[in-house]
Amino acid sequence: MTFRVARRLALTTAAVALTLGLASCGKEDPSAAASGTPIVSATPHANVPPPAGKTWVEVVEETPDGGYRVGNPNAPVKLLEYGSLSCPHCAKLAQDGFKKLFGEYIASGRLSFEFRSFAIHPQDVPLTVMVQCGPKESYVNLVEQVYANFDELGAATQKGAQQAEAALTLPENQRFVAMAQAIGLPEFFAQRGISVEQGKACLADFNKSKKVAELANAYGEKGINSTPTLFINDVRFEKTDWNDLDAALKAAGVR
Repeated sequence: MTFRVARRLALTTAAVALTLGLASCGKEDPSAAASGTPIVSATPHANVPPPAGKTWVEVVEETPDGGYRVGNPNAPVKLLEYGSLSCPHCAKLAQDGFKKLFGEYIASGRLSFEFRSFAIHPQDVPLTVMVQCGPKESYVNLVEQVYANFDELGAATQKGAQQAEAALTLPENQRFVAMAQAIGLPEFFAQRGISVEQGKACLADFNKSKKVAELANAYGEKGINSTPTLFINDVRFEKTDWNDLDAALKAAGVR
């Protein structure tokens, strides 16, 4: 966690509190049970041609559970990640694995990847709103940029921590605009295709921030208690290192 605020973040004027911070970044839960048997394929899955005029990496859909899925929706292997945009373990996984994940596995049509942003720290709320602010096709690219520049964003967050905490007391339509400004998010995303004006408009829409927090509560109620939490074809994968995940994907037939 790069700065500390109350674990309960009041998100409505009626003082209804939506709980953030009940999950932990990188926390291992050895008692967590997988939802089935790990997927193993004796033979590799064949490549699947993408739609005409597109690559599979350009096929992006928003999912009913608040995620964004990239790749072949009918891929034989489906990877799901619950990740916090302020979690260093999630950033490390992305830094180590996204190049191969997108450049080889998703591009082949053998694998789809869904990312669900799980707000476990207050700064995750404006970060999530900002990566969702552009077209759906830009979502995962912006997530990748957050993780690729994780140290830079972390330093800015630490520097602006006091202002960011004070921003949480502002009226709803100002709260996350001010918080994002305190930690340098408008300028960061403006360099990546989301103009300052566009970003501020998204952040001023309180319903967007409220939805991020509500999804975090829903994920927690489903038993997601750490980030990153990974599933391969609906089977929970308990490790978070790219080398382990890569081996599991290969065993599932993405090879």
